[in-house]
Amino acid sequence: MRRSVVALVAVAVALAGCSSGGSGADDAEVQVDTDDFAIDQDFPDPDVLATGDRYYAFATNGAGFNVQAAVSTDLESWETLAVDVLPELPDWASPGKTWAPEVTEVAPGDFVMYFTAANKSPALQCIGVATATNPEGPFTPVGTGPIVCPPDEGGAIDAATFVDDDGTRYLLWKNDGNCCGLDTWLQIAPLSADGTAIVGETTKLLMQDQDWEGNLIEAPTLVKRDGVYTLLYSANDYGGDAYATGYATAPSALGPFTKADGPLLTTEISAGRYLGPGGQDVVTAPDGTDVLVFPSWDSLFIQRGVNVVPLEWDEGKPTVVLP
Repeated sequence: MRRSVVALVAVAVALAGCSSGGSGADDAEVQVDTDDFAIDQDFPDPDVLATGDRYYAFATNGAGFNVQAAVSTDLESWETLAVDVLPELPDWASPGKTWAPEVTEVAPGDFVMYFTAANKSPALQCIGVATATNPEGPFTPVGTGPIVCPPDEGGAIDAATFVDDDGTRYLLWKNDGNCCGLDTWLQIAPLSADGTAIVGETTKLLMQDQDWEGNLIEAPTLVKRDGVYTLLYSANDYGGDAYATGYATAPSALGPFTKADGPLLTTEISAGRYLGPGGQDVVTAPDGTDVLVFPSWDSLFIQRGVNVVPLEWDEGKPTVVLP
């Protein structure tokens, strides 16, 4: 659904309520179109998998499903699937907080999903693993417990995967430190060839240390472009328009990473078009160019729909091409 609105960014801040930071925008009236979504429903934390001639998007629980899914052939027109691709949670997990799924194809017809769920004991958000032979599921949980669940760091959320040039497969995540007054670190560890187990040491990559990030960073997305390892991430309170996307670069997947001087995409940078743009993924389009896939709030801060915008690179540094 497309709804053009005349909005004050200042009004959006008031509607955000739970936002932990102000927009800093002035009160000048601007014409914005906040509700023109590629996926026009509540579809937070989208991860996009390219397999065959299709793209599959997976999202946080909603519409009565543990994991939502949608399919596209061009990244522009999407069909949401009327099926829960993760119909059963593992015994260690409680329903209701199945967040930020990440799906990767480790071999032809062999799909692995990493999902955040509410661990029963200790009562923290942790990351589990499930497998399937079809991207439309059903995915079946594997193992007797989470793959990542550090109790002394507040648990773990927001899994992401990366495969390096030498074939090494990695899992990235954020320790959920903001749940309990701790720092939030983006972390990385090598995975087994089948993607179902961590097989090496964990390396801490980045933590929140810039004003615009508020008290947390999360949602890692690691890619390699122009010979540079680029780590995109989100920061601040996802519940309002202070949520934003940043990036850092490094000479290797394990760092050291250097943050950009400021965020990549914010409500202000988009002139109010995208309210709280974060929770991103980087996807290669059919024409070989990259796009940034991310959710943002609608004009009433009721749901987060999905946006797809071009992404350009210069020596590993991304630039969002705004409409």
